[in-house]
This record gives sequence, structure tokens and C-alpha cells, in this order.
Amino acid sequence: MRSMHQIDDTDRRILQALATTPKATAVALAHDLHLSRNTVQARLAALESADALLPFERRINPATLGYPLTAFVHIHVRQRQLADIVEALSQIPELIEAHGLTGSADILARVVADGAQELFRVNGRILAIDGVERADTSLSMAELIPHRMLPLLRHGWERQAP
Repeated sequence: MRSMHQIDDTDRRILQALATTPKATAVALAHDLHLSRNTVQARLAALESADALLPFERRINPATLGYPLTAFVHIHVRQRQLADIVEALSQIPELIEAHGLTGSADILARVVADGAQELFRVNGRILAIDGVERADTSLSMAELIPHRMLPLLRHGWERQAP
């Protein structure tokens, strides 16, 4: 987040409504939540500027684009070259997400592919980056719990209750 926007009960209600009905307009949200349209629009603008709302592209399923195989790659790197390595990794379109880690691996990357041969090719691209020492790949067999936010939103309310 760019700024530490404090999420209050009104923001939580708006976020929960969006999580339940993501295509809802500000007018529909205002009606359903018994808020003014201006309040909803102002809150949404504040949430967007605070990076509380993720980009739409996170909702696109790679399988519908022809990439049904998901793998997680633990990448071991020379730390002094991390910035250059991250820049090189960002040039691989099939690498759709990467996180810096603590522990034995330095980077955890989520990679998608249309099959084993393409995954092998992508792994080769990763290993060819100067400063990458090793890459350990694990195939995702099934997504057991999809990305979700509603339980966390509800938990946040429970934590604040007296």
C-alpha cells in the first residue's frame, strides 16, 4: 500500500459488498448499503489511491488463456544481483507472480504453462539468468483454496468487536 489507509466499518461493508458482487456500480452499492452515492464513490477513490483494491487482471484465469498448468518455482539467487534478476524475471510472460522470501530460497515465483515442455522451457529461461543459482519447481496438482478475502474481512470485524 502507498499509504496506510485505515479501514473502518464503512470501508469493510463496501469491500464485502464488492467481494460478493464485484460488478456492482457505486449507485447499486450505495442503495444496498444505505449510503449516499457520493460517500461510496469517495470511499472507493480513497481505497484505490491507497492500493487497497488490486488490479482487475488478478481475476483473469490463466487456464482460459491456454495455460492450464501452474507451477511454483523456488529460485535461489546471488543476493547482490537481486535487482537485475527481478528485472530479468519480469521479462518472462509466463511468470505471473513473484515474492521475495526468507528461508532457503530467495524468490517464490508462480509460473503458468500450456504443458510440461513449455514449463521446461520457462525453467530454462529462469536458470539462464545471470545470478540464478538454482530453481526448484513444484507442480500445482489442484487449487484447494482459491484466492479469497471475505473470511479475512469478516475476521477483521470480529477482531474489532468489544
